[in-house]
Amino acid sequence: MNIVMFTNTFSPHVGGVAHSVASLSEMLRELGHAVLIVAPDYAEAARSESDILRVPAIQNFNGSDFSVPIPFTRSLEKTLNAFEPDVVHSHHPFLLGDTALRTAASRALPTIFTYHTRYELYGHYVAQDAPVLQRLVLSLAAGYCDLCDHIIAPTHSIADLLRHHDVTKPITTIPTGIDLARFADGDRLRLRSRLGIVETDFIVGHVGRLAPEKNLTYLTEAVCLFLLQNERAHFVVAGDGASASEMRRMLDEAGLQDRCHLLGVVEGADLADVYAAMDVFAFSSRSETQGLVLVEAMATGVPVVGLDEPGVREVVRTGKNGYLLSADASPGQFSKALARVRALTPPGRAALQEEARLTAASYSQSSTAQQTVDLYSHAVASHAGARATRTRSFEATLEGLKQEWRILANLANAVKDAVATRSDSTK
Repeated sequence: MNIVMFTNTFSPHVGGVAHSVASLSEMLRELGHAVLIVAPDYAEAARSESDILRVPAIQNFNGSDFSVPIPFTRSLEKTLNAFEPDVVHSHHPFLLGDTALRTAASRALPTIFTYHTRYELYGHYVAQDAPVLQRLVLSLAAGYCDLCDHIIAPTHSIADLLRHHDVTKPITTIPTGIDLARFADGDRLRLRSRLGIVETDFIVGHVGRLAPEKNLTYLTEAVCLFLLQNERAHFVVAGDGASASEMRRMLDEAGLQDRCHLLGVVEGADLADVYAAMDVFAFSSRSETQGLVLVEAMATGVPVVGLDEPGVREVVRTGKNGYLLSADASPGQFSKALARVRALTPPGRAALQEEARLTAASYSQSSTAQQTVDLYSHAVASHAGARATRTRSFEATLEGLKQEWRILANLANAVKDAVATRSDSTK
């Protein structure tokens, strides 16, 4: 099959969606399929990329590390004509997500949409958080789902969330897969040696974008409490973002700068070493659809302490591969959970590590990619009739106009819902 993917985030941006798109496309190509990725341009992007069409974009939107694409480009139609896609896979409901809908409608192709992100929790990148903005974004995203043919939810929690918000199109749960072998070869001592951390010291680790929606002020407070009570413990963080300076300030004010190591962005074999050096992975995000870094940590045999939120509760099982705390747990309770892992006997810790590896095994890249291919095949077969009858350019143009109307109608309905939310909040 020829698969065209539309995504608003891709390398060199570092984040879960960019990683998911890259990982899936790589596996699809290994399975013998052709993949074209339509993604925003970045100043740091490589100039000679195969199978990637870069579109103009606004860099560092509103001070973030995101690049916002401008979805109108003359080269797109020419590239699509040469590529001859069989299926359209959208990874966002906005911007290039709308371009994905237009592409599919005009070519009578099925549209698959992966709901990667809790979009309503990212409003701080646009304006001050408010119920009206959250409702607008959530309504737009849910409405977008019903403009597609099939939805992929990374977890059952997200599938339930979409059904709760009246999404009627079919939803299949397929988690993002990981390359298990990539994380199995991490060296526990290499990073410790570089940072001057002895083998017997305890490391609390974290990997990810350091952004406000990741609840990192809470996490840093909890880790500070733990470190102040455990002299032979360290905090190692791989990642970068807007919250890095605040985390560093909190750690410095607690006098813990010598035992805290903010490494910046780490990739490849070095990232496997970061995970391997850890004794526990600390995760407090409340905005996940799937905590991919949790699975990566577990692939290395690292147990996880996290909050009972979507994308986390599907992975972490208390007493088996880590500890899952209530969503409203205090930083002090989180700190005590970290201490609980440290207090385990060697056999107890080994049991957590082994169960973590078993959990990660169910997220193998090859398995999840094949599930996605099966979904593509079913969607393509279902669209075969429509594609065969839409042969004239007039029919294609008409269907494109109809889809444009549906996109505008979705926007109008979302605005209507948001206004209703505002009216209800002022009564």
